Amino acid sequence: MEFAVAIIVSFFSVLVLKPFAEHLGLVDQPCARKRHKGAIPLIGGLSVYLATLVSCVLAFPENPFVHWFLFLSGLIVMLGVLDDYLDLPVRLRLVVQVLIAAGLVYGANRYIYVLGDLFGIGAIDLGLAGIVFTVIAMLAAINAFNMVDGIDGLAGGLALNTFLSIAILMLLSDQTRLVGLPLILCVSLIPYLLFNLGLLPGPLPKIFMGDAGSMFIGFSVVCLLIVGTQSETPAFRPVAALWIIAVPLMDMTCIVIRRLRKGESPFKADRDHLHHIIMRSGCGPRVALAGILYLSLVYSTIGIVGEYLKLPEWLMFSGFIVAFLFYLVGLVNNRYFAKSRVFRVAEQR
Repeated sequence: MEFAVAIIVSFFSVLVLKPFAEHLGLVDQPCARKRHKGAIPLIGGLSVYLATLVSCVLAFPENPFVHWFLFLSGLIVMLGVLDDYLDLPVRLRLVVQVLIAAGLVYGANRYIYVLGDLFGIGAIDLGLAGIVFTVIAMLAAINAFNMVDGIDGLAGGLALNTFLSIAILMLLSDQTRLVGLPLILCVSLIPYLLFNLGLLPGPLPKIFMGDAGSMFIGFSVVCLLIVGTQSETPAFRPVAALWIIAVPLMDMTCIVIRRLRKGESPFKADRDHLHHIIMRSGCGPRVALAGILYLSLVYSTIGIVGEYLKLPEWLMFSGFIVAFLFYLVGLVNNRYFAKSRVFRVAEQR
């Protein structure tokens, strides 16, 4: 029943919130960096959160962790809405994100304390240093999904793949106590994606996820990965988590490296993400979306298969580093696209 509730609440909350967003000015206006047409309501994240909230209250009426997750994710959604509306300073956003991450550590007593045997020399036990590592991981995930949210369907599609991968890993390990949570998140995302990609019939509104949605997704991903990997009987190993969030993680890292090389702020907005590069090569946004989602699916499949076969953690980690280096060299240097005739033509337009 909770899945049907998620679909209904997510769909109808868009219709209810749209006029309020337009009246209040909670919309995304086109500019030099944002080339969409018209003012688009930034209510996708709100609709997904509301659907998740209602469905989880029904599905997990007595689960303290889920209730704490809903409370903290509500705070992160509020932060995102304020950022969408007021364009908050970066430092203020980071401070609030750190406080919310601390709430997960000290309120829900959940943090990353073991990384597994990544180097073949034994499990890496972080101890209390895991608290700091958890806060850093939370900031990285929140901002990774925020940065990757650049074309229709991308952040939502990547999130859908990640949540579904987590659910599959939980099912494969018979750790099904919380498997409903990632599945509810998946179902809650579907109406947003249909609105965002214009796949619904009739004159229904186009909406964007907004910072509220991308922050909520990033926070939810880290919470689920901690639940799945940090326990006496984990559903999957930490190295598998790297593979199922590979694309947003790699894209963010490459962008930060490129901006630092230019002497710019890591949070400065630009058009150098993977989807921008693909489109400058002559492809349309739907082709870029399909290509990136396919890459994400390949990476997550590697993580799931490697976990199912119980491949050595050091081998899976080494493979991830190799994949990341290929990604890094290809995007940071951008030699192929810079030299291609198609790229030069696209730049001249």
